[in-house]
Amino acid sequence: MSWKNLPRFLATLALLACASPLLAQTTAAGGTDFSTLKMGAIAMAIAAGLCGIGMGMGLKGTQEGIARNPGAADVIRTVFFIGFAFIESLALYTFLFVFLKY
Repeated sequence: MSWKNLPRFLATLALLACASPLLAQTTAAGGTDFSTLKMGAIAMAIAAGLCGIGMGMGLKGTQEGIARNPGAADVIRTVFFIGFAFIESLALYTFLFVFLKY
């Protein structure tokens, strides 16, 4: 592993260490445990935020590509909409997973 990826690895390791106790929790009286619902809300927030960033970067690239080569605007626009559908599907899959899980 290179030193450049070490912070990313440590951040992932820290997130996994924080998630483990939440997945193991149960309530003593058999009541409702809302910690997993909170985890689902956090997962949806992260997925929506990252999808928004990805869509913004995709739009930026599309606009730059059309500005540089206006003749290829139709092809670029088609690929742009297909990419947007894939990016949005990631957020929708997370949304579906949150509802199915809870």
